[in-house]
Amino acid sequence: MIRFIVITALVLIIASLGSALYYLYHDRGRGTRMVRALAIRVALSAGLLIFLVVSYKLGWIGESGLR
Repeated sequence: MIRFIVITALVLIIASLGSALYYLYHDRGRGTRMVRALAIRVALSAGLLIFLVVSYKLGWIGESGLR
């Protein structure tokens, strides 16, 4: 289950980064959609990091990786 959550989060992070790249070329610096997409990427990355640290502290993830 944890593996599914991590993979899903990584896919969402890459999708947000891709949409930011699309908005960079599409809006040509006149819109705020790129900034919003990058903010979402940062929030997803921080959330994933917090989730991984909490999972490690709770013992869901061992030193050798996922159980």
